[in-house]
Amino acid sequence: MRAFLQCQFVCCVALSWSVGDRIHAEDWMRFRGPNGQGISSETKLPVKWSADDNIAWKTSIPGKGWSSPIVYQDHVFLTTTTEAGVSCRVICVNRADGSLAWNQEVHRQKPGAMRRQNSYATPTPVTDGKRVYAVFYDGTVACVDFSGKVLWKNSEIQFFSLHGLGASPVLADGQLIMPFDGSSREENRLGWKVPWANAVVLSLDAETGKVRWKGKRGESRVGHVTPILVSAGKQIVSAGGDRVQGFDIRTGNRVWSIYSQGEGVTPSPVVGDGLLYTSSGFEAPTIRAIRLGGAGDVTKTHIAWEQKKGVPALASPLYLAPYLYTITRDNILHCIEAATGEIVWLERLKGAYSASPVLADGKIYILSEDGVTVVLRPGAKYEEIARNNLGDTCLASMAVSQGRFYIRSTEHLYCIGR
Repeated sequence: MRAFLQCQFVCCVALSWSVGDRIHAEDWMRFRGPNGQGISSETKLPVKWSADDNIAWKTSIPGKGWSSPIVYQDHVFLTTTTEAGVSCRVICVNRADGSLAWNQEVHRQKPGAMRRQNSYATPTPVTDGKRVYAVFYDGTVACVDFSGKVLWKNSEIQFFSLHGLGASPVLADGQLIMPFDGSSREENRLGWKVPWANAVVLSLDAETGKVRWKGKRGESRVGHVTPILVSAGKQIVSAGGDRVQGFDIRTGNRVWSIYSQGEGVTPSPVVGDGLLYTSSGFEAPTIRAIRLGGAGDVTKTHIAWEQKKGVPALASPLYLAPYLYTITRDNILHCIEAATGEIVWLERLKGAYSASPVLADGKIYILSEDGVTVVLRPGAKYEEIARNNLGDTCLASMAVSQGRFYIRSTEHLYCIGR
């Protein structure tokens, strides 16, 4: 009898741990996680690993794509293309053991011009817990259920850019919202070197795929910036070449706009303490801290500060009060006082950096293109905790969920943790 009771007690405790872990576990359902800022609430995460140590599983991913993995409960989703970019696919991996659940073709496209660092499946998919939404090189949006069945497809935007497509979609208020900041097929300088009025921020009904609204930038140029929600979800901030703008989430009307010279801008903005932190692209790279609120052209009234040093080029900035962390084109990590724009410290990193940094369990994780993750302690000085080498090429940003990191390389998906 005593043995039976002890067994019941142990089983109940184990069950409570399992349920408790799931309750507090966090899904990583979009680019840069729950709030789009690369911040995770997960704890007890691994600090040290290598290609052979602390790897829960490693799975081969067919084709090529630089979309980041997303995680919902026991599913890991990512996109890829095969047949030299023609076959567009959504892949589901079982989170528990890394086995391939399904690999579904959702679209066939015609490959074209693209920068070397890009791919034909770069936008990170997003999920609402029922469906997965994916965007591909030619602008087509596809929606599948968790079994891989295609529910709808929308090719409203015939996208073209000499850079390819780099932004990722977001979900808000029953809508899938995706910016298309491209250029002209007929005259490639138009929209790239020369501003034009054809950029679109597109809203699709998440359930049906039908167009809800099209937000217009006015004169702008090429960009690759993933939007972010502000003002308690009432506005979506989207940036393109030369522009940072807020749109009404219900109607798509442009609420405010700021001129931010530079095309080809890639880093996504972050928000903190009432300020929006953005960067501009080629020509005049500048970090701008923008005060939220206002209407119309607020270039002269709502820029709190500007900084021409430490401007991020590919990796998005990371905000952790009171600092903003950025990685420049020459791979120098900057710690910037977020309230003033003053540089606190800088450190040259080894390698190149395309993936956006992550804050998790009180530490900063920065993944290089060589597959090395530098782990830092945030603060007023550079303090390195660990340096972990997978020995694999990585351009996609990592995901964090349920006590593990998920890192995509050229051919594999790694699950790092217990």
